Amino acid sequence: MAVATWRNKWLLAAVAAVAVLLLVWIVGHVRGPVLPGYEVVQAPLVQTVVATGRVTTLSRVQVGTEISGLVLERRVMEGDRVAPGDVLVVLRASDLEARRDEARAALAALTEEERPDAQARRRQAQAELAQAERDLARRRELGERQLVSRESVEQAAQAVVAARAAAEQARLAVAALSGGAREAQARDRLAAAEADLARAVIRSTVAGTVLIRNVEPGDTVGPGDMLLEIASDAPNEVVVALDEKNLDRLQVGQQATCIADAFPGRPFAATVHQIAPGVDPARGTIEVRLRIDPAADFVRQDMTVTATILTGRSDSALAVANDALLDAGPGAEQGDVLLVRDGRVQRATVRLGLRGLAMSQVVGGLEPGDRVLAAGALAPDRMPADGERVRVRLQAAPDTADATAGELPVQFD
Repeated sequence: MAVATWRNKWLLAAVAAVAVLLLVWIVGHVRGPVLPGYEVVQAPLVQTVVATGRVTTLSRVQVGTEISGLVLERRVMEGDRVAPGDVLVVLRASDLEARRDEARAALAALTEEERPDAQARRRQAQAELAQAERDLARRRELGERQLVSRESVEQAAQAVVAARAAAEQARLAVAALSGGAREAQARDRLAAAEADLARAVIRSTVAGTVLIRNVEPGDTVGPGDMLLEIASDAPNEVVVALDEKNLDRLQVGQQATCIADAFPGRPFAATVHQIAPGVDPARGTIEVRLRIDPAADFVRQDMTVTATILTGRSDSALAVANDALLDAGPGAEQGDVLLVRDGRVQRATVRLGLRGLAMSQVVGGLEPGDRVLAAGALAPDRMPADGERVRVRLQAAPDTADATAGELPVQFD
């Protein structure tokens, strides 16, 4: 009797378990399958374009030489700071030194020998002129008294004319040697020789940092050779190449946040200041230059940088994950969603605003709190039809964990 009682109890328990499972299956079947989805939320929304580029400077100065010569000194290395006028390279130019010495000697001879000699000849000529004039005066007086012949008086007059011409010639010679044409020519030749020789000392014309060094002492260099390259001091830039599909979102003045691979924990600000006028036909990209905030003094030339450019913003936007959208390709202004209301699926068309890889703005067709299925995560055979019952398993919107101050980032390639 006891064995039959226990058997009956186990039988009843098994029947009850089957009944519960059957009830759960019936209820689940009536309510529909559980599918992943999102709740449409209203929040500040930002749209960004993300690209990788490199740091560059506005100006790179290539330092060369105008003359040929042997390198005697190289006074800078890569990374050295230079200012305008700093000596970079010193060349040996024997021929130019010889020209300078020759011009210097010629000027010294003119001022120290030829000029004193000319001045002495001038004084002598002036003295001879004075004597000739006195002789003429005496002979005229004697001629009036008929003590000398008229021919003697005429000879004295001709002697005065000759003495006056010699004095004038001596004066002109002194003038030429004293700040006149000859001295000016001698000084010009010396200045030209010294200028040519000065080119043997190669100086920096800008303030900046030495990037490349292509010369060493003992090298022979000539015009056209690039000895050094200097990045001139100026606000650095980040140059990025963006897909041309983003062109309509870009504007000069947009703000960006950059992160260098070398300093991932030190983001810095930048501003879009130039957008290339044309598209690279080979790659389908547009070059964009970002001016770096001068406070980012740790940034170095040619660093790899990831730039996130803020291209759009809405302080209060309905945002939906992109994998909830159907028939909404890149640039589309509308798409469809599988809206779940009262436990049933309803296909709805929505109008779109800010678009991105992860999230998009909905400007019409949905309300805050609406639930939509993650249609992109469903296999084709699990895609529910209109009117079918389903249950929504809510999941976090993509990228919201990385949002700043409650903003949902919308990113583009």
